[in-house]
Amino acid sequence: MPYHDLDVLNHLNHAAYFPMMETLRCDYYLPVLGVREPSSLDIIVAEATCRYLAPVAYGAELDGEVAPARPLGRTSFSLLYRFTETTTGTVTARGRTVIVTYDYARSSKKPIPDRVRQRLEADAVEPAPEGWA
Repeated sequence: MPYHDLDVLNHLNHAAYFPMMETLRCDYYLPVLGVREPSSLDIIVAEATCRYLAPVAYGAELDGEVAPARPLGRTSFSLLYRFTETTTGTVTARGRTVIVTYDYARSSKKPIPDRVRQRLEADAVEPAPEGWA
């Protein structure tokens, strides 16, 4: 973890998780769409939350995971994030974003495309074990 992400208590600052969630979201969703460019994304974030479970000290390494949550809506879905300290296996934070599939040309939400829905459903996890029920 970079030094600039620390707070005055020498812990990873809470705000540092949101850019990591953004990277995980793109790393997951771009291949689902079958594109490489973030400008091709057809989603918009409607809500983002994070639960902080354990402090992360300077020099620690984190593993981040992302998965869609069941059930999916017609035009929206949730992505769940889990951050684990690599050496100890301690879960340090869990995040959640509500994602809306969006038609930027029309400035309106749109149904989740069938091909995308199939992939999201195949990867989806139950939210309760991830601390979101």
